[in-house]
Amino acid sequence: MSTIREVADMAGVSVATVSRTLQQPDRVSPKTRVRVQEAIDHLGYKPNLMAVKFRSGKTQVLVALVPTVANVFFARVIKGMQEAAASQGYSLLLMNTMGDDDIERNCAKLVDTSQADGVIQLRAFNPFAPDQFQSEALLPMVNACEIVDGARFPTVTLDNRAAAKAMTEHLISLGHRRIAMVKGPQSSPLTRDRLAGYEDALKAAGLSIDDSLLCAGDFTLSSGYRAATTLLSLPKRPTAIFCENDEMAMGAMRKVREAGLSIPEDISIAGFDNIAFSAYAEPPLTTIAQPAEEFGETAVNVLIDVLNGKTKHALKVILPFELITRQSTGPAPDSANP
Repeated sequence: MSTIREVADMAGVSVATVSRTLQQPDRVSPKTRVRVQEAIDHLGYKPNLMAVKFRSGKTQVLVALVPTVANVFFARVIKGMQEAAASQGYSLLLMNTMGDDDIERNCAKLVDTSQADGVIQLRAFNPFAPDQFQSEALLPMVNACEIVDGARFPTVTLDNRAAAKAMTEHLISLGHRRIAMVKGPQSSPLTRDRLAGYEDALKAAGLSIDDSLLCAGDFTLSSGYRAATTLLSLPKRPTAIFCENDEMAMGAMRKVREAGLSIPEDISIAGFDNIAFSAYAEPPLTTIAQPAEEFGETAVNVLIDVLNGKTKHALKVILPFELITRQSTGPAPDSANP
């Protein structure tokens, strides 16, 4: 069995440098990391992880709390987390929590019991007890995507209000005046912010907010289908439907087609997220693009900075969005005669 001394000799570095590469790769130059890793691979060296943990006081494990791994957007976020964690010598423990508070509290206990170093939370819930750490200290957690405001941990988010406003303005610019919105879960801050952006755009255009055009959803295909069923049954149906995520938009598109209507000639449909399927919908879906992989990558990098003492305040990182216009939106049917 090879030793750390043999790895150091082959890589042309000191034993301390090999150890540092294993424990704190961010403190070693990329070229040195490559040489050390090549030596490890060539020799088949297996570090004593328990010894590394004992010396460093760290497990090099991060826990990711994901409300549902079935969500296509979260799958992209997870990809970004995995790649960022691996590049810095960390393992990622993925927990499919189903949005259950108790499950997430139990997962956070892995930090208490020294089985993990920190937590990445993808929904607006703090799984740590209020008195678990010193009140003035940052919690060993980063909250990404759906965030808790004003908490003792960094957050990585999107300006959802501005993004929803931009999409609604796009629909208004096409002559739409009866614009429906299919919302997400009532408890979600994403729902709150995207609804606010929709209302901002309507008010700025001098359009009234019609509650009959607001439908509840839960970010699933089926809820988009149900919402479209309700909207198409109105005495005066909307000319556009803005769904708070792409999956609901695709569910709505199916119902509209089943009703014998054309998209966008009879009704325009827009989504939010720009998941991979959106470009291949029929017709391709107009949507808001979020940098999903960057959410995961940024969350991991910020958390590691917190764990290493490089970040000492609850910073808020806001990532950019992009309005992607495709064939699912077009001029309102009555736009020639407003």
